[in-house]
Amino acid sequence: FMTAEEKWTAIVEETTALHAQGRPVLIGTRSVNLSKQLSERLEAAGLEHEVLHALNHENEATIIERAGQSGKITVATNMAGRGTDILLSDDVVTQGGLHVICAELHESSRIDRQLTGRAARQGDPGSARVFLSLEDEILTSGLGAEQAAALRADYQRSGRNLQSAVRYFYQAQQRVEKRHERQRVELVNRISARRQMLQQMGQHANLNAH
Repeated sequence: FMTAEEKWTAIVEETTALHAQGRPVLIGTRSVNLSKQLSERLEAAGLEHEVLHALNHENEATIIERAGQSGKITVATNMAGRGTDILLSDDVVTQGGLHVICAELHESSRIDRQLTGRAARQGDPGSARVFLSLEDEILTSGLGAEQAAALRADYQRSGRNLQSAVRYFYQAQQRVEKRHERQRVELVNRISARRQMLQQMGQHANLNAH
């Protein structure tokens, strides 16, 4: 989608359609704030749902366990509750199983795989779809604000099929992952260097004491 507004509208529309079929829907978001915003949209559409995030983690297992029941709608931040199995009721199995919506790429592809992997587990039926917009935060994080803005302007001007933009999202995600990996390595190196320095200081102090 070109805009985030179009994307969120489409997510609510897809959720509404699947809910009418009796299929459960699990929607993964990047942040508590986005979960709250989506919750407001679902409420405005008359869709009852559960919201799972760090602020209500004490109900996590119960919410996730019920996520596979007929017509259930669950919104989860960063795939909270991933250690709990989602059990499908018999009628849900015949209706096509759990449908998972990834509302935006996370900074880690592992989280996206964990989320979409909640559907069609252990031989159960299921489906998953990733929703993207050219206003998503991952593009700015990975490509930089200037390049992300240029990308949006290019697609607005050219009218090209937005499907061709998908590769830029995964390029941006890969860049963010590599940046985080470098940061982790640098942190480990700093900790190692500091530990080595403290050991040398301790040895020097012992020598002086002798």
